[in-house]
Amino acid sequence: MTKVYGIKSCDTCRKALKSLDATLQDIRAEPLSIEQLERFYAEFGDALVNKKSTTWRGLDEAERSREPIALLSDHPTLMKRPVIDLDGRLYLGWGKDVQATLEV
Repeated sequence: MTKVYGIKSCDTCRKALKSLDATLQDIRAEPLSIEQLERFYAEFGDALVNKKSTTWRGLDEAERSREPIALLSDHPTLMKRPVIDLDGRLYLGWGKDVQATLEV
């Protein structure tokens, strides 16, 4: 089973869902657990934090310097989206590289 972690109002997440036979976990409505965040961060590192987002621009320097997992736990919309879990393998984003890997 394929699971997409993102936000239902995110255009990129909707495109991924449309192309994949997947379910969505809306991270705004159903926040990620610390274990999920740790798994995602272990896989993607700092790339998991979307530093181009509106949420990031709204944070002060003290917030931005916090530990990434705690920051993502408090501000789920900072996560780069979508995170795709396909049979236990994780993919970040919905760029042409991910689409090609997933043969969509």
